[in-house]
Parts: sequence; structure tokens; C-alpha cells
Amino acid sequence: MRICVVGLGLIGGSIAKDLKASGVYTITGIDHNEDHLKEALSLGLIDKAGDENDLANTGVVVVAIPVNAAVALLPEILDKVDDDTLVMDVGSTKALVCDRVANHPKRRNFLATHPIAGTEFSGPAAAESGLFSGKTNIVCEVEKTAFKLQERAKDIFETLGMRIRYMDPKSHDKHIAYVSHLSHISSFMLGKTVIQEERNERDIFDMAGSGFESTVRLAKSSPAMWTPIFKHNRENVMETLDGYIENLRHFRDLLAEENYEAIYSEMENTNRIKDILKGITIKTL
Repeated sequence: MRICVVGLGLIGGSIAKDLKASGVYTITGIDHNEDHLKEALSLGLIDKAGDENDLANTGVVVVAIPVNAAVALLPEILDKVDDDTLVMDVGSTKALVCDRVANHPKRRNFLATHPIAGTEFSGPAAAESGLFSGKTNIVCEVEKTAFKLQERAKDIFETLGMRIRYMDPKSHDKHIAYVSHLSHISSFMLGKTVIQEERNERDIFDMAGSGFESTVRLAKSSPAMWTPIFKHNRENVMETLDGYIENLRHFRDLLAEENYEAIYSEMENTNRIKDILKGITIKTL
């Protein structure tokens, strides 16, 4: 079966890489960045470079571009595909995407998905084999997708090794704001704070331990990808920030009061997250 992957960054490139390696699919890559197309070809992520003319006569179109671009382009992509083509997006927000295609004549051809996997790197060279193995894939509004196309998507998810969980778009966006979007904001702002205070960059690198490195890792993520995510999920992100800021203020107040017993209690109570996350492998969302 031929698959068109639109967007050959970390997620699109990793999907293309694993599906191509399976030997079941022939992969055509589409990307507005010609250098990405050439790189994807040289890395063996795709079988051929294509353009919008390749959207017709293909079994599946995977849309792996920033969420603002996906919202704009999905209706056009649906216009161009055949009646039995599956179109999937893999973006980190779902409500606006689902609303955008809600009344499209080919709505039954579309499946909204969000594979919970990734790294802080971007571009075709960041593509990883097995990136999705054992990870959760959120699927929204599955009942609006033609059943035979749901089955086609399921085959792809099984090839990639993903677990499937079903969720409505609004719940997805609310929950993902806490476990992903807030994490990225925290990392970006920690990086900013340290850079502002530590003017001598050598001091930062000499003193940074594994704790700092792991916490600030997400600050290396692409602003071109994350700014539209924050825009699309603005209300949920602001709500999570309000709670987070309140907890930071409370912690600061306890320090000002020299209430170390309460600080100990705060950290001890939060330690239960170890039990909540036990057995779960977490990767960037």
C-alpha cells in the first residue's frame, strides 16, 4: 500500500521510517522544505519525493506538520484524496482540527490521532526507529471515520507498535495541557531564567548536573512547532499555568516563612507520583 507522509520532521520521519522498514508500505514524502525531502531520501526514510499530485491514488495520507498548518491544509488535502483514502493528522491539539473538518464532505475519510511520543529534536535526521513502540496513541472521534478506514489505521498503529486510547477532542486538549504543554513551558522558562541570571555560560555548563539537564531538555524543542500548539490550546494552557504559578508562589511563601516542615510535607506528598508513573515509560509529547 502507498502512504504519503506530509511533513518529514521527527514524527513524520519516524512514522515513514518504521512503515517503510516493515516492507508492507511504499512511502512518498511531501514537504515544503526541499532540503527535508532530499535529506529524507538520503536517509532512506522515504521511497520517493512527491507533491500534492501524489495525494490522489494513495491508501493513506499522514499529516505530520505543525498544528496551525494542519488546520489550514487538512480541508485542501481531503479535497484532493480519493473516496477510499484515509487521512490522519498526528498533531498535539485536536479540538480545532476536528472542528475544521467537521462539515467536510469527506469527513468520513479523516481520523484525528496523537501519538504520545517524541524527542526535543526536529527535522528528518531526528527520525528514530521504534519511536512509537509501546507508546499510547490518542484517537478522537473515531465514530466519524468510515469503519474500513479505521481498520486500515489500526493496521498502521499495530505496525508501529502503539497502544490505542479513545478520547473526545476537548478532553484530550485539557489533559495534554497538563502532562505535555505545561512541561514544555516550564522547561523553556527555566532555561530563560538561568540564562538571564548566569551571564557567564561556562559557569552554567560547568555546574549543570543531570537534574538540570533533564529538566531543561525540552527547552531545545522547536519554537515553530510549539508556538502554534500554545495558541491552539490557549485556554487550557492558561488554566494549567494558573495552578502551577499558585503552587510556585505557595512554595516561595513557605521558604519566606522558613517553614521547612511544610516544605518537606509538600515534597513527600508529591513523591507519590512515583507510584502513579510506575511502569510507564515517558517520552516527550
